[in-house]
This record gives sequence, structure tokens and C-alpha cells, in this order.
Amino acid sequence: MNENEKRVLMVIFGGSGDLAHRKLYPALFELYLKGQLDQHFAVIGTARRPWTHDYFRQTVAENLQAGTAAQQQAFVGHFYYQSHDVQDADHYIILKKLIDTLDEQYQLHGNRIFYMAMRPALFGTIAAHLKSEHLLSASGFNRLIIEKPFGHDYQSALALNDAVISTFARDQVYRIDHYLGKEMVQNIPYLRFDNPLMAAVWNHDYIDNIQITLAEKLGVEERGGYYETAGALRDMVQNHIMQIIAMLAMPRPADNTDQAITAARREVFTHLHQYDATEIPRKFIRGQYGPSEDGQALGYRQEDKIDPKSNVETFVAGEIQLDLPQWQGVPFYVRTGKRLPLKKTRIDVVFKSAAQNLFGSETLAAPVLTIEVEPEMGLTWHLNAKEVGQSTSAIQRPLHFALSQTEAGQVPDAYERLILEAINGRRSNFVSWQDMSGAWQFIDGIRQVWEECQCPHFPNYPAGTMGPAASDQLLQASGRHWIFTN
Repeated sequence: MNENEKRVLMVIFGGSGDLAHRKLYPALFELYLKGQLDQHFAVIGTARRPWTHDYFRQTVAENLQAGTAAQQQAFVGHFYYQSHDVQDADHYIILKKLIDTLDEQYQLHGNRIFYMAMRPALFGTIAAHLKSEHLLSASGFNRLIIEKPFGHDYQSALALNDAVISTFARDQVYRIDHYLGKEMVQNIPYLRFDNPLMAAVWNHDYIDNIQITLAEKLGVEERGGYYETAGALRDMVQNHIMQIIAMLAMPRPADNTDQAITAARREVFTHLHQYDATEIPRKFIRGQYGPSEDGQALGYRQEDKIDPKSNVETFVAGEIQLDLPQWQGVPFYVRTGKRLPLKKTRIDVVFKSAAQNLFGSETLAAPVLTIEVEPEMGLTWHLNAKEVGQSTSAIQRPLHFALSQTEAGQVPDAYERLILEAINGRRSNFVSWQDMSGAWQFIDGIRQVWEECQCPHFPNYPAGTMGPAASDQLLQASGRHWIFTN
């Protein structure tokens, strides 16, 4: 047997859904092709649809792009389907029989991962039945992977968490945020802590501000029903952006253990500066896209399943402060939006300008370290240097590194990476309850003010632009500007 092979049974609740077919099954197939899964694994997909094993396998195979036809067929041979009503206890008894059969057939040693790829309102129900109907293994490991959204505010998230941990121990719960599986996000701790130069200047003495942009070119597409209940603040800021901030701002962990890294990240979420109601309108702005200027793209209110008078935000920009000595006075500027000119995730670390220009009177540009997360992956450090020739002026020169095409092709998909980490029991790139509760309490304060005050005039930016003018004004108020302007 391949010594790297993992023995595991994965039960996917919501196994007929888009997430499972578009992300989870291709990710598992990549692990299979790389030898991380071989003969000793099985996958059970559950949903209400009355599918057969063969039909389920056919739907899985249709979403596999890599490998040969023979490899694809061998892979899907490990997949099984169980028609399942998550609220019916009898269905769990039937599911348990299939689990026990496959555990023996594939010699899985009782190792089980339960993946909730469905609406969060059912998380607690599923967890309770897994316990009451004895689906957890007594001999191997039991782990639970949970997708977002995990609640819609702090109180609902707390209720969900209480329901889940009534069945699973805290260290058995893996709350997935796929941004923590992205190559350049995982590079941030290496950049910060393994380079003495960076470690020395990564603080308020040298950094003026940090800017995080998560731009999406698409609109809400088929997610209109969900988006009307979420909006950009809940959909992107509460989770993805907050997790990136934690990677950028956490103190150096004591060591490379899950416990130490989780403790370091917790420092960020317990020290988010809480704005009062009078500060929030100045610190956070919102927008909603209208039709594009050329008329080719619909406005949000014209999208499918959207209220034609909806005041849900599709764009958020804000300033986040941390009450940590290392970060006193350093604003983290964040923005995210739909129907922007392009898809782009990048981080701009803006360093302070030299207090005095030794070689002339002109103002020096601030050095900037740019971390390209997607679609490009790389680093660029813009540094001041002498202009070529007789001039004594300083200009900025880029020091640039980008993953080669070969290297980029070796980067695993975020879900592939995180699923393997869950199989291995590595939890440092998953979201702890402390992370989530701190982020929700911060977001709830903003949401409450937004719900109580009059909404800005929507729509306030055309599809295909970089958002409302208020986004630029947010930084201009302190004499700053967005580094990335498209």
C-alpha cells in the first residue's frame, strides 16, 4: 500500500449539490491522482433525490477534467449514494448500515469525515442525529467539515456552534474558509516570520496602512435568493477578509502547532477595535451596482430573484483597526464588490515614506509590498531608487516575483489542500470558534447601524466600475488613496 495513502470514509450531506460537484469531487479526484487516496477510501453522497449509485457516479464523472477515462472510472467506483431526509431518524439508521458496510469493505479503520455542504439551518439537526443514531465511529477518527455561511449574526452562529459541539468535540470541527487554502495566503506567515527584514518592519513603526481588495467581475448570477439574505458584508467581509487580516496581523506563534497558531490568530479577533454608532458611517460605506454604462450588464435590482427595490449591498469598503500594540494607528482598508471591472484578490502593504529625502526636495513615494493572491500569484515590492542618468531624482522600481506557469500548475486547488489537511487532522488553516465569534460581533455592530439608518441612494455605481465614489473618499479623508486602481 502507498504509505501516503489515507484511509477515510467521507459522508457528504448535500452530495447532489453544486458545491459538491464543482469543487469537492474534483478536489478528491486530484488527491486520488496524487496517491493521497487510493484503494482505502469511500464517499457517500446524500440528498433527497432518489438517485442510484450508478447515476450518482455518472454525475461525479461529468465534473472530472483531469486524468484518463480509466482513472476517472476507477475513482467514481468508490462513490455511493443514499437518498436521505436529514430530519428523519430512520434514514440515519439506513445510512449507518451503508457506512458500516463500506468501512469493512474498504478497511477504513473507522475513520470518518462528515461534510455539511448544505444550508446551515440543518447543521444542528444533522449533528444531533449523527449522535443519537450512533453514526460516529468508536475506533477511528470522527471529523466534521462545515461550509459557510455559519449563521447570519453572532447569536445564530452561537446557536449553531452549540448544536454542533453537542455531538463533536471542538477539535473535531473544521470550519472551512477556502481563502485560507489559497497559495499566496498560506505564504503570508512564511513571508512575515521567516525573513528577518520583514519581521523587523512588520509593525506600526514602518507600516502606514494595509489594503485588501477582493474584487469580483460577476454579479450575483444564480445566487440571488441567498444574496438577498446576506449582502457583501456577510458574504465576504465577515469571513474571507477577516481571515486574511488574521494572517497579516497575528503575532508570531510560539511554534508550528495548531494550538499555537490558533492562539496567535485569536489575538487578532479579540482585539478588533469596536466602533460606536457615530463612527461606523465614517468607517464603513456600502454600494449597490446598477446597469453598466454600455447597457450590457444588468443592475442588481434587475437580476433574477432580486427585489426590484432591494437595498442589499453588493459592495463594501471599510477601515478596520486593531487594538494591539504592534498595530496601533495602522488602518486596514478593505473593499469587496460584485460587478467590478475584473476578478482580483490582492493585498497592498503600504510602508511609511522616508521622513526626509536625503537626495532632493521632492516627495518620495511610499514603498509598497503587493501580494497577488488571484488570478496572478506573486509578490512585487516597489522601492525607491535613483533615476537613470544624470538625474538625482528618485523613482520607484519594482522587485517582482511571480509563480511560473509550471509552478502555478502545481498549486493545488484550495479545497484539495484543505480537505487533505482535514484528513490529516491539521486544523491551523481552519476557522476556530473564537475567530468566528469575534468577526461576527464586529460585523453585527456595522449591520445594526446600517439597518437603523437610511440607506444611501442605490444603485450608486455602474456595473463594470470600481465601486462608489465614497470608497475613494474613505481613504482621501486621511490623505491616502487606494494603491490598486485597475
